[in-house]
Amino acid sequence: MALLEVKNLGVSFGGLRAVDEVDFHIEEGQLYGLIGPNGAGKTTIFNLLTGVYQPTEGTISINGENIIGKKTSDINLVGLGRTFQNIRLFHNMTVLDNIKTALDNQYKYSLLTSILKTPKYFAIEEEMDREAIKYLEVFGLADQADILASNLSYGPQRKLEIARALATKPKLLLLDEPAAGMNPNETVELMNTIKLVRDRFKITILLIEHDMKLVSGICEEIFVLNFGRELAKGIPSEVLKNQAVITAYLGE
Repeated sequence: MALLEVKNLGVSFGGLRAVDEVDFHIEEGQLYGLIGPNGAGKTTIFNLLTGVYQPTEGTISINGENIIGKKTSDINLVGLGRTFQNIRLFHNMTVLDNIKTALDNQYKYSLLTSILKTPKYFAIEEEMDREAIKYLEVFGLADQADILASNLSYGPQRKLEIARALATKPKLLLLDEPAAGMNPNETVELMNTIKLVRDRFKITILLIEHDMKLVSGICEEIFVLNFGRELAKGIPSEVLKNQAVITAYLGE
């Protein structure tokens, strides 16, 4: 059984057919790419997978469990985490506290414990701090744990968002254009980090990306979307040579 199974997925907004008869599946542990020109419907598919939009037709299953109709928070509990094309951080919170927000439902204490600041409160907070630091260390951010997220430069902010999504302990991590705005050196570093994350945390990754060097360098299989429909899918070395794919990106 595939970790993620998408069958005949479609959604319409008024008279616009944004996604139409999309089928793909992702095996556990796979690093999978979703690519296509601007406006192809890639982020719409992410929004369908995470419950932001409800499909007009089709099915979405994680480990055989249908997630259509579930709230975004419940889909996260099933095992799906994501980042966004436009970085979404708690800018007035520290780097450490941004990670701790993702750990909140993994550590529990009562409101009274919080108010009275009992030993249990401090013990749980210290444990959360240690866990959060582990994620920051993966992305080289541990030494910036106590600064405000707003004071990070663009590249580290992007890494922090990925680290926070990872801290929800997903089975499937969706990365929406993780290399957007990064310079070539940062992109290479990100490629290595994504591979490390997949191998170290034993998770599956689906990413949207326009940087074809990154896509061909780390993705084991890719799906090409154009005008909401499948254009091609398969291994990168074959798909990126497909003339229809080249035309969709570059024109005739």
